[in-house]
Amino acid sequence: MKYQEYPLERTFLAIKPDGVQRKLVGEIIRRFETKGFTLVGLKILNVSRELAEQHYDVHKERPFFAGLVEFITSGPVVAMVWEGEGVVSSARKIIGATNPLAAEPGTIRGDFGINIGRNLIHGSDAIETAQREIALWFKEEEIANWEPTLMAWTRE
Repeated sequence: MKYQEYPLERTFLAIKPDGVQRKLVGEIIRRFETKGFTLVGLKILNVSRELAEQHYDVHKERPFFAGLVEFITSGPVVAMVWEGEGVVSSARKIIGATNPLAAEPGTIRGDFGINIGRNLIHGSDAIETAQREIALWFKEEEIANWEPTLMAWTRE
């Protein structure tokens, strides 16, 4: 059985220090695997101030910029690249609203989030953003190109 060729997207996700410290890494990964997306990049790291500032560059003029940088550098982060059809927008739905108090039950932030400053996970908001963030966090050789055997069962 050969599936139809649909364009695959990639997105960048990062489990923030609060998600790592609360031991939610496995649960968060499970949700994306269960949905049918393919994990193609994964690493745990202590984020440098330089990387944090580059990642949050779009917010550098906002009053909360320093707090974002301080928090993302406060403990280990699990950085991931996921691949799949519509993965950018779908991941945002799985993650839930930025403010966990407004996030729907069943989303990561809705189920586990406590407040906006400790919202567990970052997800790229657009294909272009994902491309920039993936290039910032991963070297090309750190991303695996592979096709799961279940593709015939999850794609037309």
